Amino acid sequence: MTALLVAEDLTIDYITPRGTVRALDGATLTLEPGTSLGLVGESGSGKTTLGMAIGRLLPSYARRVGGDLSIDGRSVFALDNDGITTLRRDRLGFVFQSPMAALDPTMRIGRQVSFSLGDRARGDDVFTLLRKVGLADVEHVARAYPHELSGGMAQRVVIGMAIARRPSLIVADEPTASLDASIRDQILDLLMALKEEAGAAFILLSHEMSVVARYCDMIAVMYGGRVVEHGPSADVLNQPTHPYTRALLEAAPGKERAGQRLSPIPGVPPVLSGPSTGCSFAPRCRWAEDLCHRTRPMARDVAGRITVCHRAEAVAEACDDNAFAEN
Repeated sequence: MTALLVAEDLTIDYITPRGTVRALDGATLTLEPGTSLGLVGESGSGKTTLGMAIGRLLPSYARRVGGDLSIDGRSVFALDNDGITTLRRDRLGFVFQSPMAALDPTMRIGRQVSFSLGDRARGDDVFTLLRKVGLADVEHVARAYPHELSGGMAQRVVIGMAIARRPSLIVADEPTASLDASIRDQILDLLMALKEEAGAAFILLSHEMSVVARYCDMIAVMYGGRVVEHGPSADVLNQPTHPYTRALLEAAPGKERAGQRLSPIPGVPPVLSGPSTGCSFAPRCRWAEDLCHRTRPMARDVAGRITVCHRAEAVAEACDDNAFAEN
């Protein structure tokens, strides 16, 4: 099977007034068609930058320093303006954190949905799509402006626009972060149902391990602008081979036993200005040794998944029988 998405040693810098910030430090990732992937990590890990690079939606102050990212074997950075517009319109669907920021506040919902459907869209097509994402009184919704909708309704509209042309890849960046807890599961269940109907691959950017455990076949863990562990969800969650993955699981609420304390990760994520010479997690890692501080670890296969860690075998062997995966 030919990979749908391939990121190979992708390196992205942000040029800021205070200097250069390295957002991606050689990120490598492969995604097969139809697969659901959870991209997890703390704020600043690089997951949003990698997600936005898929559609070449990076800010103007971003610079690609090295590597590449391709969809269907074509580099997104090599496409001309018409090519990237066609890719975004026909092959990609994006669902962002804030639905209100994703919608045009000056345009009625029906008109925005109509644009997402294309030139041949009719009024009935707009109503059909709004019903598909679970909205009632679709005539009223179509006449409304974004500010007249609740956050949950607006996010359903955004999801409808994302799947309007049956994309081959949907990228959802913390799609429930701005929504009430009572409707978060409804929105994610809807996204996954529509993803299955379209036969699309799916990337969920999140910092919640419990969410990706429930919805994703594969997990890619990011830290310091690199994908440090990538493999099947059950394997990664039940026997992590990277110390950062293990630390995230130990800090995640929901699976702790009565009387058990969660273990916060000490320190803070790095702010890089260039390539990390050693392992960027080493200053926070209880498994680190001199080699970790001096030598940059390379990706390798450990226990059936790709891991970027000198101590991966020791970390895997030290795992107990705790099951983090959803049953």
